[in-house]
Amino acid sequence: MQRRDFLSFAGIGLAGMLLPHGRSIAAEALLEPADTARRRLLADAALASARAAGASYCDVRVGRYLRQFVVTREDRVENIVNNESTGVGIRVLFDGAWGFAATHRMTTDAVAEATRLAVAIARANSRSQTRKVELAPVRGVGEVSWKTPVKKNAMAVPVKEKVDLLLGVNAAAMKAGADFFNSTLFLVNEHKYFASTDGSYIDQDVHRIWLPITATAVDKASGKFRTRNGLSSPMGMGYEFLDADPAGKYTLPGGVIGYGSSYDVMADAVASARDARAKLKAPSVKPGKYDLVVDPSNLFLTIHENVGHPLELDRVLGYEANYAGTSFATLDKREQGYRWGSGIVNFVADKTRPGSLGAVGYDDEGVKTRQWDLVRDGILVDYQATRDEAHILGHTESHGCSYADSWSSVQFQRMANVSLMPGKQPLSVADMVKDVENGLYVHGRGSYSIDQQRYNAQFGGQLFYEIKNGKVTGMVEDAAYQIRTPEFWNACVAICDERDFRLGGSFFDGKGQPSQVSAVSHGSSTTRFNGINIINTARSI
Repeated sequence: MQRRDFLSFAGIGLAGMLLPHGRSIAAEALLEPADTARRRLLADAALASARAAGASYCDVRVGRYLRQFVVTREDRVENIVNNESTGVGIRVLFDGAWGFAATHRMTTDAVAEATRLAVAIARANSRSQTRKVELAPVRGVGEVSWKTPVKKNAMAVPVKEKVDLLLGVNAAAMKAGADFFNSTLFLVNEHKYFASTDGSYIDQDVHRIWLPITATAVDKASGKFRTRNGLSSPMGMGYEFLDADPAGKYTLPGGVIGYGSSYDVMADAVASARDARAKLKAPSVKPGKYDLVVDPSNLFLTIHENVGHPLELDRVLGYEANYAGTSFATLDKREQGYRWGSGIVNFVADKTRPGSLGAVGYDDEGVKTRQWDLVRDGILVDYQATRDEAHILGHTESHGCSYADSWSSVQFQRMANVSLMPGKQPLSVADMVKDVENGLYVHGRGSYSIDQQRYNAQFGGQLFYEIKNGKVTGMVEDAAYQIRTPEFWNACVAICDERDFRLGGSFFDGKGQPSQVSAVSHGSSTTRFNGINIINTARSI
């Protein structure tokens, strides 16, 4: 990769997804089937070597990680990348301490050698470890498989078809008023084979897709410019996500189109160009207290930062303090029945929801995934934990939150899909808006800022519309909402019902040292919060 291409990729977050020991391959090679018999042979070599070296536990991940990027702007293709990374990661317990090693050499001798190295590392760690690792039990499942339920494998779609789609989208946006426009199709396919001394051999085939777009409009007289990003989210689906099924669209007050289980990128591109140009003429927001009506395309990020992260148990325990901070949601708060939000606020962690980015059958410790409550009727009831953390919460089993972004990375605790449950009473977005006298309607992810304990924050958005006396009026600019996490969720007064429930998501959630990237979804229906402080970002610079 050339330096210019790397900087371009870094600017949109993709550089973090380039994998160790990756190699460029032909697009057709992305479809080569995995050799399950060979992977079983490599896994057994690791397990046998671990036992022979005295390890009390071993798990091995044989991985083939595939990436495809198609990057365009205006009428040209900036880059096309097909990347493959293969290798084996081995984790062991020896005398209550972890050891990990990995190899990209796919031979039984190399795997056995890496396993002996992992045991040697664990043995060295055990000499200085003050407390032995306690693993929650997991029953072996034998040979099982799981696959993202895709209808159309995106890797099988010809590159020309993808390029034609993106360039057609770009052209439509330019015709609709954009001065600049870029679009990127990003595809992930993870072939993960997990085996452990618990007796599991788990074969998983995971797919994810994302098509971010950005329209820029310029006022040539003043030099002022505005942008509008796409309003869809990445999904755990195949190419069918781009089939633009009308059932996946939501027509919202103010004429904004929301997207759920499918994405009409052409329609959103045209709308983004028009919105970007409209933002040039929109008045600046007047600071003050407003009732907020927050669309899922915006609220997902607030959930991610102010609910998902502070309820990761490793962060609560201080394990992430050096890199990503700690959490205000300390363990004593669960014991005290801490009020996180109003009585209608219910947050659920879920690794099973179809279409979500975090959906898998089993996590990277071989734990079958499930759903559990984090906040119930506004009260904090649980966290997110892995096998070696479960006992801290008094649990006898893991939540199934372990993940590694590569065979060469050690698995550790990562966020599950965390979602705000829909309201239980019938309530449409239009019905919610008509009761608002002085408010703002917020769409799309914007810039944000948050403290190290996930307590104080502010969030922008792509589109803000004034609501006056129950009606969505004109667009306003330069708005952001300021919150303290518990005050914000206690100001939640209404949630639309399940008909409006949609997933948002993050494709590049960074954590750990060395840093790893994961993808995770967060769902909600449109939600109302009363009396939220709005600042004018233009005046605060």
